[in-house]
Amino acid sequence: MQTASEHDVIVVGAGPGGATTATALAQRGHDVLLLDRQEFPRDKICGDAISQGCIRIMNDLGMADKVRDAVARGEFHQLDGLRLIGPSGQLVESDFKSGPNGEESYVAPRIYYDAVIQQHAIDSGAQYLQAEMKEPVIENGAVVGVTARVDGEVKAFRSRVVVGADGVTSTIMRTLRPEAKQHEDKHRAVALRAYIKGLDLYPNRVEFFLYNDILPGYAWIFPISDNEANIGLGMRLDRFRNLKKNLKKMLQQFLEMPAIRERAKNGTDIRDIASWQLSFGSQKNLQHAFDGALLVGDAAGFINPLTGGGIHNALISGILAADTITEALRSGDTSREGLKIYEQRCHKEMWSEMRKAYFYQLILLNYPGVVDNLIKYLGRHGGVAQTFISKL
Repeated sequence: MQTASEHDVIVVGAGPGGATTATALAQRGHDVLLLDRQEFPRDKICGDAISQGCIRIMNDLGMADKVRDAVARGEFHQLDGLRLIGPSGQLVESDFKSGPNGEESYVAPRIYYDAVIQQHAIDSGAQYLQAEMKEPVIENGAVVGVTARVDGEVKAFRSRVVVGADGVTSTIMRTLRPEAKQHEDKHRAVALRAYIKGLDLYPNRVEFFLYNDILPGYAWIFPISDNEANIGLGMRLDRFRNLKKNLKKMLQQFLEMPAIRERAKNGTDIRDIASWQLSFGSQKNLQHAFDGALLVGDAAGFINPLTGGGIHNALISGILAADTITEALRSGDTSREGLKIYEQRCHKEMWSEMRKAYFYQLILLNYPGVVDNLIKYLGRHGGVAQTFISKL
């Protein structure tokens, strides 16, 4: 097959992790091709919460003006606090504090958020191509590019490094990681999201609902404006399968709970109901670096096992991938040996929080009776808001 183009790096997937990787590499002068099968703006199923940590990384990459413009357009809805509700109705409310440089937290539908970060990659010098990636090109055991369908024709694109940022069902991940070394069900989750109008909302506050039928997962209501919210729920995959649950029925049952039903006296309008799966970052010894390739974000499985949030970790992994690739290109060693320091960096940056979050998840699963007492404890000792929102 004839080669369509050659690059230093090909990034497959232009979501937060891929776009961040492409931005950081392009800003350092590398020739980057960013591929995604969709045009932007496009929707992505998600809870839509954007933490201060995300905004900090975006600002460091030069996106402060883009963030301010998105807020002014009403696309990023600022958050001021959190409500956490336990099985018996025990409530903790907490206010958010601004970050050290004035960073705020937001709820931003991914149709807006991803478009901002993808456009910044282009503005930083990455070349964007709408293309459906088919498979990595492997020669002598090393990834040397990808094949992708462009305008109905399959073409080959070559590079010194390929970054898999193509989500939880990543083709690159499934090609390079043997099936036996992929995520187990106890380190995965299934979730459902919708957008709802007609529900009385708590202005600028995200809500988490922990109740017995869903633990160790939770339901949420995240406002995207003064009169509309992202609503949904998530549950660990093995428990979901064992209990033979149905996500749409679970959402309906949540809406019929008295505390929720009384907030919808005039009925509700629900749109864009969709489900997706998540892979947690709590499973040990998964490989993220290969000969000529790295995995970032959801493709690597860097999702927090307590909150199900993955955007912040996707951005972190994107920066770490760019650091590693820059060093590998400079040394001329893009083998696994030259790239495996990426795994060490990700472990150092994220593993402690992942392990702690998984421990909390196990408590919620095996000792649901302690949830209300835990919420009371968090309420007395403070910090609950930052603990939850920083992990989204």
